[in-house]
Amino acid sequence: MEADKRDVPFEAVCVEPGPVKEGQVRDYGLISSAHTVDHDSWMQVGLLLVTSFNCGYILSFSNLMLVPLGWTWGIMCLFVVGLFTAYANWLLAGFHFINGQRFIRYRDLMGFLFGKELFYITWVFQFSTILLGNMGFILLGGRALKEISSEFSNSPLRLQYFIIITGAAFFLYSFAVPTMSAMRRWLGISTILTFTYIVILLAVLVKDGKSNENRDYKIRGSKVSKVFNGFGAVSAIIVCNTSGLLLEIQSTLRRPAVKSMRKALCLQYSVGLGVYYGVSIVGYWAYGSTVSEYLPTELSGPKWVKVSINLAAFVQSIISQHMFVAPIHEALDTKFLKLDEGMHSRGNIKRLISLRAFLFSGNTLVTAAFPFMGDFVNLLGSFTLIPLTFVFPSMIFLKVKGKTARFEKKVWHCTNIVLFSILAVVTTISAVRLIANNVKEYHFFADT
Repeated sequence: MEADKRDVPFEAVCVEPGPVKEGQVRDYGLISSAHTVDHDSWMQVGLLLVTSFNCGYILSFSNLMLVPLGWTWGIMCLFVVGLFTAYANWLLAGFHFINGQRFIRYRDLMGFLFGKELFYITWVFQFSTILLGNMGFILLGGRALKEISSEFSNSPLRLQYFIIITGAAFFLYSFAVPTMSAMRRWLGISTILTFTYIVILLAVLVKDGKSNENRDYKIRGSKVSKVFNGFGAVSAIIVCNTSGLLLEIQSTLRRPAVKSMRKALCLQYSVGLGVYYGVSIVGYWAYGSTVSEYLPTELSGPKWVKVSINLAAFVQSIISQHMFVAPIHEALDTKFLKLDEGMHSRGNIKRLISLRAFLFSGNTLVTAAFPFMGDFVNLLGSFTLIPLTFVFPSMIFLKVKGKTARFEKKVWHCTNIVLFSILAVVTTISAVRLIANNVKEYHFFADT
């Protein structure tokens, strides 16, 4: 039975049941969800993807993606990784329904097809992705606020104070907008903020690039460092293109959910990709290999320019981060809220406050203790996102369609599984090496 969201005060719906394979116990997903399912249009989800992926993270990508690779390898990797990521997400979107059953969570799909081991592995990978990504958002928000403060004071407060303010803002927004689908009311504001700060940013970058005659694009470091840093850059490129949460995002779409999701992906990998790649490339062109890991620190011009860009990026990130952390909210809300009461009933409000406070206080504390922005991004892309984006969809294809697929398709997906598994191992080693180096350079609660 599917609940009608217009008539029910609580956003709980049931997953459509489907036939269970002989001998298989369907125990890998909850029957109901505390969040909205089968409700949104493809345009809403497409706009959500475009604005969410053009968040404050793009202010770091010139340094993280292009400095370690240079022009030739950098542009090649941007194109190849972008193309493969779009293909992998397109493929995965097609498995939102299997045997008539709709899978609103990635881990449920993996558990249904491969058993409890893959259910828990997917769960760990996804939640690691979400938590690390949210720490990065909190850190970026803190950086933006500190940059604003620096424009008005020669001795701004420590970064940790601004991290706490950012974590508090994220908490308040997550309480006011409890579900991913509810973000539709904020997409207009997010779109205006996104393109406002990006247009101003690009104008200043072009101006600085034309006047900067001392820049160079030399890749620095030893041969070993260049190799490891190059793989770290590939991880960052993967992060800027995918979330590992496609099925959770797709679950909000009304039917036909597969066709609608693919339309939304087309919008992301055309308009969205053009914007965040454009900012990254222009930033690298303007400042060369010395570009900062946070672009606004490099900008010239009047005070209002830096303040406007940082303020817009901060507010926009409050909205965009919610898409990436919403699956954790969904899991906690479904587990602890009373589904037979309204989401904003007195009892559920207390539970919402407690759950959100627990999540963001923990994430804020860890972020304040380990303010190493690049490390979050590289580890995120290597250890978790490569399997979720490239390896698992090919495994699903072979499991679901392996008996009827052509031989060359089987070879293609087997090759993907092997090559991207190797890439995951290599890039994870690179990310751990980078973290080890930064631990030597920085101390806990460093004011970076």
